[in-house]
Amino acid sequence: MPLPDDLANCLVLNTVAAARALVRRYDAKLKPFGVTVQQFSLLAAIRYNPGATAAALSSRIHLDRTSLIRNLDRLELKGLARRVDGSGGNMRVSQLTDEGDALLDRLLVEWQAAQAGLMRGSSPEETAAYLKISRRFSR
Repeated sequence: MPLPDDLANCLVLNTVAAARALVRRYDAKLKPFGVTVQQFSLLAAIRYNPGATAAALSSRIHLDRTSLIRNLDRLELKGLARRVDGSGGNMRVSQLTDEGDALLDRLLVEWQAAQAGLMRGSSPEETAAYLKISRRFSR
């Protein structure tokens, strides 16, 4: 039985469905590298936000702190990241290991290819509108 129009056109339900489909697609691309989309995002956040605390990284990649810590623990077990004392000495920050840094370089190439594939069939205007609306809704 099809959903009534109000439900079928619900922004939240359609956003959740799109997010799940995108995460599944990207997780499949990253699986051979042994990481998930969330872990890829965290690796990139660590690289591009040096000295950031877990709370700052959590805010930066829109991942709740519990999920961030769980994924950071997994990255540490894989030897891709480590926590070290921050500049103040009373806080911990994350760094990529050499292995994590090298893996992120490879993952970025995969991500760029996946992005290009995803955008095929969408005009630059459609992509810009999607990003504008997504960003507004995620605030």
